[in-house]
Amino acid sequence: MGIKRYQLHNGQLPLWSIFWAGVLTGIIIINFGKSILLENTGLLDEYTLYHMKYMTVDSSALFYYILRIRIKCFLSLVIFATTYLGLLVCAGTAFGYGVSLGAYLSVLLIRYGIKGILFAVLSIFPQYLLYVPAMAALLLWCEGLNRSIYFKSGFLIETEGNTTISRRIIKLAGILLLVLVGCIAESFVNPNVMKWLLDFF
Repeated sequence: MGIKRYQLHNGQLPLWSIFWAGVLTGIIIINFGKSILLENTGLLDEYTLYHMKYMTVDSSALFYYILRIRIKCFLSLVIFATTYLGLLVCAGTAFGYGVSLGAYLSVLLIRYGIKGILFAVLSIFPQYLLYVPAMAALLLWCEGLNRSIYFKSGFLIETEGNTTISRRIIKLAGILLLVLVGCIAESFVNPNVMKWLLDFF
């Protein structure tokens, strides 16, 4: 009911606030559980990074693997956006990505200091220059679709017309294109960035 009330009065979920709440949660989880999560595991430790340095990457196979994961996430969000769970899924996705980012940054900072933050930034280059705007746009698109289905009167939905539907489809196609280019960057460009980074690191 709280989400529904906010949606009716303000028109949008506070996705960025939810994301940053997730980042804070991820940081807290790692810092409070570091004795278990870091000391008793090989999570991003020197041994793991050393072996990554000598790995051979099949970029074509990696592309299809990554593409399958990204498209599954993309389609799941779009499908859930048409259900009454759409807002909850959008909020949960934003929060989940925030937790992942907060945890990732915290692990690298604790293990390697400022050098770890540099590693964190470069290790997701250049694909996240595409993934971040794509995911932000997709969450807003899904939130807007859900709102148009569940929080507008039947008359308003009927009067949206073909123009609005076409715009929604074009926007979704643009987001999908960003994801596809991101997959290419992650598969064919990022492995070279990682190789250089690990040699330097």
